[in-house]
Amino acid sequence: MNNEITAARVRVVGENVPNPGVFSLFEAIKMAEALELDLVEISPSVDPPVCKIIDYQKFIYQQKKKAKEMKANASKVIIKEIRFGPNTDEHDFQFKLKHAQSFLQEGSKVKAFVFFKGRSILFSQQGEKLLLRFALELEEYGKADQMPKLEGKRMIMMLSPAKKK
Repeated sequence: MNNEITAARVRVVGENVPNPGVFSLFEAIKMAEALELDLVEISPSVDPPVCKIIDYQKFIYQQKKKAKEMKANASKVIIKEIRFGPNTDEHDFQFKLKHAQSFLQEGSKVKAFVFFKGRSILFSQQGEKLLLRFALELEEYGKADQMPKLEGKRMIMMLSPAKKK
């Protein structure tokens, strides 16, 4: 910016520059001072470097404002967990299914998992069937991100909400 620029000749651009082109650094700084603005180096790697005549403080303010807007518009991902046992009863399954439906309708992701205690790990096929049935029942509310996979004593499956029309 201004006197910190090291190149001898620079290409000057900007909305308020009457005749853009290549100037010596001294002339470019004079042009910026005449407009009461700053000479800011935009592309230092090009020959000659590109500089823009702008109000630097205003430029910084606008960059921060854009970053804040982008952060505000970014959606927050909420993950709700639903836990099953390998021998979950039909009533419990339906109860948890209704909870998962409401979670998916409000836009949250659902992490469904079957927790195996002790020797119940022998029933891993039963747990996989349970999770696949769970995903099938929730097909109209969301889609499965991944197939059920065994991680230690847990078989995990993630579901994302369906796109709203």
